[in-house]
Amino acid sequence: MAWKEFTIKENKDEIAAYCSDFEVVAFSCYIWNISPTLEVCKKIKTIKPNIKILLGGPEVSYEWEDLIALEEVDFIIQGEGEIAFAEFLKHYPDVALVPSLIWKKNKEVIENPLAPMFDLKQLEHIMPYGDDVAEELKNKVLYLETSRGCPYKCEFCLASLDNKVRQLPMQSIKNTLLFMMQHGRVVKFLDRTFNVKKDFSIEIFQFILDHHREGNVFQFEITADILHPDIRKFIHEKVPKGLFRFEIGIQTVNQKANLEVQRKQNFDKTKAIIQELEYKVEMHLDLIVGMALDHWPDIKYSFEEVFKLEAPELQLGFLKFLKGTPVRQKYKEHGFVFDPEPPYQIIESKYLSKTELERITKLEHALEIYWNSGKAQNLLRYVNTKYSSFDFLLGLGEYFGTQRTYHKYSLNDVFEIATTFVEQHYPEDRVLKEFIALDYYLHFKVKPQLLFLNEIERAEKNALVEQLGLNPHKYRYLILPLSFDFEGFLKTRSIQSGDYRLVIEYNGLTKCRVLKAMKQMVV
Repeated sequence: MAWKEFTIKENKDEIAAYCSDFEVVAFSCYIWNISPTLEVCKKIKTIKPNIKILLGGPEVSYEWEDLIALEEVDFIIQGEGEIAFAEFLKHYPDVALVPSLIWKKNKEVIENPLAPMFDLKQLEHIMPYGDDVAEELKNKVLYLETSRGCPYKCEFCLASLDNKVRQLPMQSIKNTLLFMMQHGRVVKFLDRTFNVKKDFSIEIFQFILDHHREGNVFQFEITADILHPDIRKFIHEKVPKGLFRFEIGIQTVNQKANLEVQRKQNFDKTKAIIQELEYKVEMHLDLIVGMALDHWPDIKYSFEEVFKLEAPELQLGFLKFLKGTPVRQKYKEHGFVFDPEPPYQIIESKYLSKTELERITKLEHALEIYWNSGKAQNLLRYVNTKYSSFDFLLGLGEYFGTQRTYHKYSLNDVFEIATTFVEQHYPEDRVLKEFIALDYYLHFKVKPQLLFLNEIERAEKNALVEQLGLNPHKYRYLILPLSFDFEGFLKTRSIQSGDYRLVIEYNGLTKCRVLKAMKQMVV
């Protein structure tokens, strides 16, 4: 028996050739790997028709009828696999005794009774990363499961199907977490609501503080509006800045849409918690486009309200109709049309036309290119104060698609396209163009090519360098003429007009830094 991990980018023929040496091959199937996995299964059967293939995982646990009908699939385990897979290994080829197994006898499909719920205490002495090469973990995102199930019933989420939250043994969690901290860098907790139990959350936080190494980062999915005051107090008093990231699924601000999928959320409380803790914790926020009762104006409002929070990352996802979820089962009620192939993404509904959804995908591309990448965040912070962030990114995304493909462009393309877009649609706003130039110049370690906004005259620059006591032999300096106080904007998000000079220093090793913003001097 052997265990091996493949990636979806690997050559499928090579994977099939490796697997063809075994009597039974088992694959764990998810929404993101089911299509290439089935391709590999076909290739394996072509090489060696007598091999038996077993599929398991969330993507095959529901609506499995079409999958078991495939010639290349012999067995399916539905639901949790710990008990069923162990029994399969024990009893094979007498699979009639294996719980949770779906299999074929001649042309008849047989569904064995489900296995009992697995007792997570049995994982107490299991090390999930025990078979990995420790030295290779430092460059990977490491995932840690501390519980299963979710207390909520959001109808678009598979976790909602298991409302019984079960905790793994604390000592097992700590043993695994310690190993991950020692050998890895980024640790992401898989719990759907990490903060559902206050004492548990604080105990894990304290363990991290006691044992983490420099460079470690820990990401948690939390429900912000129920974040206990004791957890917030702990963060304020003990957690160093930048150690934690919180992923918060806001999804929509429209309460009607939330209630339609049995989702409860107080956006005002969520917003207050984000603003309270963002100085310590990096926030990653999620929105979902396409939910029932969410019309175009609702989506625009949700986006603008959440974007105002200026989280370093805002993920704009699109509703997906995962197998087994209630939203997939009730799709006809709302006129949903979705792609029958993974990832089963929405195409249209009663509330959004196909054209409207396609337009929002272009906004999503602009969001990734200009905000989530960090390339033009100052520009968009300014947009947030004066314009509709939704309309601006929508227009910019649509225009970008006419100039370049969304996944193949240069850094200069990003800023040149934005400049042309602003010149065409906001010709009177000089500050917008200055922000584009600023974001371009602030992106580098080494002083870049002068584009979009020229430096001040040499005589004034030399005088300023001398006045400020700068060292032009050790560093390179860029001094820009601006029509507003940039440093003041960063503090207050307001524009103070005037003739300003902004000094940027490049050391060639780390990202450049703003040294000073000042009123123009007379030379």
